[in-house]
Amino acid sequence: MTSRAVLFDADGVLQRPTFDWWSRLGALVPADGDAFVSDLMAAERPALVGKADFRDTLADVLRRWNSTASVEEAIEPWSWFAAEPEVVELIQALRAAGVDCHLATNQQAYRRAIMQDERGYGAWFDRTFYSCDLGLAKPDPAYFREILSTIDVPSSEVLFIDDNAANVAGAQSVGLRAELYDLSAGVPALVELLRRHDLPV
Repeated sequence: MTSRAVLFDADGVLQRPTFDWWSRLGALVPADGDAFVSDLMAAERPALVGKADFRDTLADVLRRWNSTASVEEAIEPWSWFAAEPEVVELIQALRAAGVDCHLATNQQAYRRAIMQDERGYGAWFDRTFYSCDLGLAKPDPAYFREILSTIDVPSSEVLFIDDNAANVAGAQSVGLRAELYDLSAGVPALVELLRRHDLPV
């Protein structure tokens, strides 16, 4: 059965980092940069579901680690990403062939604004589902159920593509066809994946 809709993750599927953001963030503290960045990632989680302002969260972490960096310096690496043009072209080819394509991504509001408002990601998809808007995040099965209720397509006819195994498992738990894929495997691997699901690419 051909999928009627495809959900694309963003980071690792549609877009990739343009700079070494981990090293940049780690350099904001004098020692134990990896632990600092891990702390930042954990602190970001409430913002991913719209329950905190990420700038405030970032400021709190900087204070806790006695960093002299400003919030603006610290937040800049979250803008260091770019969409892969060939993946965008694939999405447009699918849509032209009548397959609905949606963005399904965990993002806090700051990054959502960059993607949706500044860089126009919304024009590439039929619908965009940001975790900060839904108040739910992958891999929570409720995140996928919310999307299914909105697009009104049976789960068995929806393909979900993500680079995170836990997210793939979350999608499978509610009946979606779900595949693990990372941009590092190359765009031809994505084309092959889509063809395995009889999609017109």
